[in-house]
Amino acid sequence: MTALNTALLALDELTVQRGEIPLCEGVSLKLSAGSICHLIGANGTGKTTLLMQLAGLLPVLTGETYYQGAVRLPIQPLYVSHQLGIHPNLTVAQNLTFLLNLYGITPSAADIDDALTWVGLQGFETISSSHLSAGQTRRITLARLYLLTPEVTPLWLLDEPFTALDVDMVARMEARLRDFAHEGGAILMTSHQAVGVANQVLDLSDYMV
Repeated sequence: MTALNTALLALDELTVQRGEIPLCEGVSLKLSAGSICHLIGANGTGKTTLLMQLAGLLPVLTGETYYQGAVRLPIQPLYVSHQLGIHPNLTVAQNLTFLLNLYGITPSAADIDDALTWVGLQGFETISSSHLSAGQTRRITLARLYLLTPEVTPLWLLDEPFTALDVDMVARMEARLRDFAHEGGAILMTSHQAVGVANQVLDLSDYMV
């Protein structure tokens, strides 16, 4: 089998573009199970745009994207972005349950408690999400990472997951990313700070038009 067929995610001469404007051309990457790739590049190179393309939210017009050797999307990647998708009228527990339901998971009360404890929101289960700070709201979206496994979402696409997190939570996040990769998952992520757990780097500045 070729490397493209064995990689969990492979990009072959991909063009990253915003609307009709190409930002990068010829982007290639092979991301295997166990890989954590830090996506870097100057402002305007299209890091978020690329993640949205890979999540199926924006079209890929030039080049090929392979998921486990297939051009179509046979796997469901997890995409965590700046658009948090939190409903202010739902409680913290209801929001986390909704986010997990999207991936076919019905969490138990114990699962919810464990995940919220992991992100420092223990005791917040019944609180309306409208009462949370921006940082607390972001932690709801990250809490699902505690419960998702490579069998459910083998590929994680994370856009600045460390934003608004304190040092302790960043350390917990890095440990979870490392565990997920060791379990057979793969991660492509952006971050303005160093990513100590990354074992690959993709610099979009190398592909700028």
